[in-house]
Amino acid sequence: MDNCLIFSGNSNIVLAEKIANYLNKKLGSIKIYRFKDGEICVKIEENIRGKDVFIIQSNCPPVNENLMELLITLDALRRASPRRITAVIPYYGYARQDRKDQPRVPITAKLVANLLVTAGANRILTMALHAPQIQGFFDIPVDHLFAAPIIINYLREKKFKRPVIVAPDVGSVKMARAFAKRLPGGLAIVDKRRDLPDEVEIMHVIGDVKGCEAIIVDDLISTGNTMIEAADALLKNGAIEVYGACTHPVLAGDAIEKIKNSSIKELIITDTIPHQNLPSVFTVLSVAELLGEAIKSIHLETTVSKLFI
Repeated sequence: MDNCLIFSGNSNIVLAEKIANYLNKKLGSIKIYRFKDGEICVKIEENIRGKDVFIIQSNCPPVNENLMELLITLDALRRASPRRITAVIPYYGYARQDRKDQPRVPITAKLVANLLVTAGANRILTMALHAPQIQGFFDIPVDHLFAAPIIINYLREKKFKRPVIVAPDVGSVKMARAFAKRLPGGLAIVDKRRDLPDEVEIMHVIGDVKGCEAIIVDDLISTGNTMIEAADALLKNGAIEVYGACTHPVLAGDAIEKIKNSSIKELIITDTIPHQNLPSVFTVLSVAELLGEAIKSIHLETTVSKLFI
């Protein structure tokens, strides 16, 4: 790992430090500052010529600030003649805008992919894309990891008597089925109707949850409305407890307070997006070792497939 350098933007320094510590490395010296008019400036403060460089930056809120910071950092790195630049993006922002579902709207996930490549990324390492097909938006290698092994190991330690994995919508069924197979546990689906962008009406539960510990799994939580409404529906259908699990805790607006006051007993999240002083209902698992192993495999040119076991 001597020829490997790891840098971090400002979006998730705590996670970056955990990854560096796992690899017995120190974060590379980088200076990121802003001019008085708000423009971002980046200076790489050490020699990276011929090095294998990794830059860690989540595109989490404030999304546009963090994305622009990543793009400028990639440009600064590219102009310093490294051997390769890998953008490590634990949370890929704008992933929900992955197709034209209405007339005259952008495909912003593709736009961000183009920007990253143009700025200088030679490879992408990311986690739990909202839409897996986003990997195809890139013409460079993309390593797409999942936090499922970390979350499943935690759930196994709780020794549930009758667990059932719940998909909060039809789009999450594949993920829920994978959880149910590996936990193991039953499978259920919450059928919902979304009348407005931030409003969810739960219709009914497909599957038997009576007398079970229900575990709702999703890739991200934004407003929290979907998971809260699903939890209420599951309890009405006989579930004895409801847990939630997701990779990316966006937790926009008053989501934290709403989840704290909801019927969800425990919400398991990861540190792809940083939060401080969360209520006790939240359990934070770290993806630092998973990303650290991926960085090691990429640098040493060994398989990343072992991380999916």
